[in-house]
Parts: sequence; structure tokens; C-alpha cells
Amino acid sequence: MSLNDIKALTFDTGGTILDWHTGFRNAFAAAGAQHGIEKDWAEITNELRRRSLGSMLNLGEHEPPAYNFDGAHRAKVEELVKENGLEAFTEDDIHAIAYDTPHNFQCWPDFPSVQPRLRENFYVCSFTILSYRLILDTAKRNGLSWDAVFSCEGIGKYKILPESYQTVARHLQLDVSECCMVACHNFDLDAARAVGFKTAFVRRPDEWGPAGPPDPGANPDCDIVVDSFPELAEALGVKV
Repeated sequence: MSLNDIKALTFDTGGTILDWHTGFRNAFAAAGAQHGIEKDWAEITNELRRRSLGSMLNLGEHEPPAYNFDGAHRAKVEELVKENGLEAFTEDDIHAIAYDTPHNFQCWPDFPSVQPRLRENFYVCSFTILSYRLILDTAKRNGLSWDAVFSCEGIGKYKILPESYQTVARHLQLDVSECCMVACHNFDLDAARAVGFKTAFVRRPDEWGPAGPPDPGANPDCDIVVDSFPELAEALGVKV
């Protein structure tokens, strides 16, 4: 089957759509400023991302998940507060960083205007390891309209387990080959491709702040590789 057979675009949302680095970095810096503390907030933010992501991938493989991504954010923020001498941070500070901040993430500016045009031609879905509530809150915050939200929280099997991708295709009543996973992360795209999805790599060079993303280059097996969402639409034959 060719790209012309794609009926659904399933978007990774944390990182590909939402700018987590700026949100968390600014929240850490704001809390630090209140207590007269200065740290490398960008690095602490990236460590939060590494740890929280690591605690979510393949969750549910052997037993039902005991927490969602909101719980992971909370646990890892608490770890980093202790490890980095941030005991002055209050409960309100920790809650603001771990919960309020991600639920108000801003999306990358090149997505909102393209999403409606893509929806004229495809089912445009959030397929994410983030919590349902986080996706709902950020959709309202950014004026996004998803045709469907598939959170691994509801599936019970988290990326990169093959069951998570297969379940999304089944709920869409589509063959896996009619679904295209859109992400800026090779690990997500590689797992989707392994079960039969088409794959589109959209570069997000600022996702990890000045440090740059850990995998800036696309796996050459991707069906589409672009630098922006308007370019993604063009590659799919959609005028924007």
C-alpha cells in the first residue's frame, strides 16, 4: 500500500506537538527565583524528561500500570528536588511544576493552522503516553481539535509495546497500513513501523532546548521526513 492509502494520522503529542522543554524550564526557573536559587534549569528539565519518559515506555508489559504520566512527572520532580538541593521548594511549587505546567504546555507554532486542513483529508488523532487529562487541557489551551485521543492510559499498554499501536488501529477500524504515525522520535516511529504503520518524521530541533534532541536525524526507513507541519501536509498532498 502507498501513502495514498493513509486514512489516519496518529500524532505523538509530547514533544512532537507540545514544547515540554520551555514549559518545564520556565517553571523550575520561576520557583527558583522565588527562593533565590539559581541552577542549570535546562539540564534539570532534560533530566526530568529522561526519567519520566523512561518510567513510562513499555509500562503495562507484565502487569497493569500503577500510575499515569502525571504520576511519573510528580515522582521524578520530587526526586530532582531532593537531588539538587531544592528543599526550599514548597508543595505548591512542586505541584505547579509537575502538574500545572504540563497541562498548560504550548504547542509548536506551526501546528495549529495545519491541523484543520489535515482533518479535511484524514482522521487526525493524538496517540500518546501522556494522560487523557493533559491532552484535553492542552487542546483547550492551544485551540486544537483532535478527531480522537488515544492515550496509553486507557489502552493499558504503553508505547513502545506493539499492542498499543495495534489497539489504536483496531479502534479506528483500519488496517495498520492505513495509519501513519507522526513523531519526532525514532523509537516511536520504529515501533509503529514494526507493526505495519506508515511513518512520518517531523524534526523538532528545539525539543530538548539548546542541548538539541538525542535523535535529530530520521531513520531512513521513514516514509516521510520533513522539517515542519506545513511540509508534512504538502508531502501528504494537502494544501495549506
